[in-house]
Amino acid sequence: MSASLFHMIAGAPAPVAPFSHAVEAGGWVFLTGQMPSDPDDDAAALPEGVEAQTRRVMDNLKLVLGGLDLGLEHAVSVRVFVTEFKRDYAAMNAVYKTYFPPDRLPARTCVGVTGLARDALVEIDLIARRP
Repeated sequence: MSASLFHMIAGAPAPVAPFSHAVEAGGWVFLTGQMPSDPDDDAAALPEGVEAQTRRVMDNLKLVLGGLDLGLEHAVSVRVFVTEFKRDYAAMNAVYKTYFPPDRLPARTCVGVTGLARDALVEIDLIARRP
């Protein structure tokens, strides 16, 4: 078995804590949860509202995957963390589902949490598999 690979992706958002953007082991790729941070300006304010934040998070996940020559079509499992679950669950889902074909949705868990880094409304991580 080969050693795990720890990836930091050029152009992806700066980490908000000590972690790699992704870790790869045996063809599995584990992406750290992405925040709705601007990849070009870490000091920029987060987008307003859960819809805009969900789009930014999904686009950030695509940036990390793209840096590994992968895409969302390689995602097999996703975890979503939402701070205002009752208020934002439906709106987050409306944006989230536009990133996947309806017949190719990854397995998913969605959890309501009391807080996220940078006071974000949503954070999403995922596991992908190399073809």
